Amino acid sequence: MDYHLHSENFYLHFFNLLFGWNLKNLNTVNQNAAAIDLIDENNRIIIQVSATATKRKIESALSKDLSGYSGYLFKFISISKGADELRSQAFSNPHGLSFSPANDIYDVKGILQAISSMDIDRQKEICEFLEKELTVDVGHGKMESNLTSVINILAKEDLNQSASNHKSTPFEIENKISFNQLDAARAVIDDYKIHYSRIDRIYADFDKQGANKSLSVLDSMRKEYLALIDSTSPDECFFFIIDKVAEKIRASANYESMPDEEIRLCVGILVVDAFVRCKVFKNPVI
Repeated sequence: MDYHLHSENFYLHFFNLLFGWNLKNLNTVNQNAAAIDLIDENNRIIIQVSATATKRKIESALSKDLSGYSGYLFKFISISKGADELRSQAFSNPHGLSFSPANDIYDVKGILQAISSMDIDRQKEICEFLEKELTVDVGHGKMESNLTSVINILAKEDLNQSASNHKSTPFEIENKISFNQLDAARAVIDDYKIHYSRIDRIYADFDKQGANKSLSVLDSMRKEYLALIDSTSPDECFFFIIDKVAEKIRASANYESMPDEEIRLCVGILVVDAFVRCKVFKNPVI
């Protein structure tokens, strides 16, 4: 497999989706075209995709015979490492191509920052593309998950029956919702908070199988929260936690297949329970 060509084609489709460009792979027409991998003739953009992210590499590309691309924007994509240091440097540009290092050098970190500023619908569109493009069938390499075990148990419960013996919590749930500015998530929390005692019973039974079983499940959701909260709005964070946990469960070796609506229902109940237990989002200041 030609991994470099695969990288070129991946970024071709990825950047077309991100920026609305119309890139095509020049190497499929002209093998090893000098300094250029991708080209958008409509927007007059040429791009080099490289695993070598150095000043020398960029200047080598700019020094090639690019006279046929006068007036084009030159962009460089590093696929191997961060390029922060390169963005602050000056480069020899003998053909006078339009090239601003601060704006025209891309790496994974910079791309993630651009995605984090997009609205949730665009982020979901990009997420779906990445899942299709990058998902690998690991087969027997999958590992079992305590989180999935709890979801499998919860999925067998009759959730139409109201949970009984609802325990009081050390704070008013409404105060925590308001304190964390959860507007869109409010309805979901109100709908699912009634299952607190049901989850408490499931956790108690689950912990009989070994120490720290339920703690590991709650910690897994907390880690998703901590990874998201600084880069998303509170409501986006809440629903992204559900998305991430559902993805993790589907990828587990012990996942018992169920309709998407059912897994999202069960995960939503579990995340709301983690909210009630103060494992995700901040406890109101008293």
